[in-house]
Amino acid sequence: MTAEITIENASLRFRIYRNPSPGLKESVIRSFSKNKSAQSVIEFDALKNINLSIYGGTRLGIVGLNGAGKSTLLKMIVGIYPPQVGRIHVHGKITPMIELGTGFDYELSGRENIYLNGALLGRSYKQMKQLEAEITDFSELAEMIDLPIKYYSSGMLGRLAFSIGAIVDPDILLLDEIFAAGDAHFVQKSVNRLREIFSTSQIVMLVSHDLEQIKDLCNKVMVLHKGSIVKIGEPKEMIDYYLKEIVHFEHNANLAHAHT
Repeated sequence: MTAEITIENASLRFRIYRNPSPGLKESVIRSFSKNKSAQSVIEFDALKNINLSIYGGTRLGIVGLNGAGKSTLLKMIVGIYPPQVGRIHVHGKITPMIELGTGFDYELSGRENIYLNGALLGRSYKQMKQLEAEITDFSELAEMIDLPIKYYSSGMLGRLAFSIGAIVDPDILLLDEIFAAGDAHFVQKSVNRLREIFSTSQIVMLVSHDLEQIKDLCNKVMVLHKGSIVKIGEPKEMIDYYLKEIVHFEHNANLAHAHT
């Protein structure tokens, strides 16, 4: 099976509800305002008219400033945020390593959370049963695996979350700022595991602010700015463009604004 991701004219708009439970002062001010709705709701385009085709063999790095829409794009592909306009077609099994551990239930044990997170990743109980020992071994949490995870340190939670996400070889791998938690030994082990997944996955999409990591691991780079795709091309060329035309420009604009 050849993996493929096709996005056609996809757009995503978010609504932000400002101060949904205002205090007395805010309520009085709002009652005298002529534009009450504008004060309470703000709409903005998180992603605008995205057109993208990705095929097997692609390791696509995504760069952009904070708020550019990088993480939102991955979540749209997974289906967390369906586009209001356009369509997305995905052929192949996706493993999203996005905000690891967000599906944890802190009252359940580490072992129970392995199955819970496996279900969230679309894997069956039988599959997770076969992988349980390998995940436990990789996380190095065997002595704590049956304790409720509310007693885990942040490092232990990170190790468990990473181990669950990284133990299966996917067709399509989506990575968002993955930093392995733990001591130097575990970090190195995690980096080695990520390299293995990169070599076996058909498609990889990597969001990272580490531009050297992007150049090292990816064969294509996409520049995303204010919800729109600006350029796609060779890693060095795209990163040079991003630093010169986006980062440098925004830095100068912010300096000018600060002095006005």
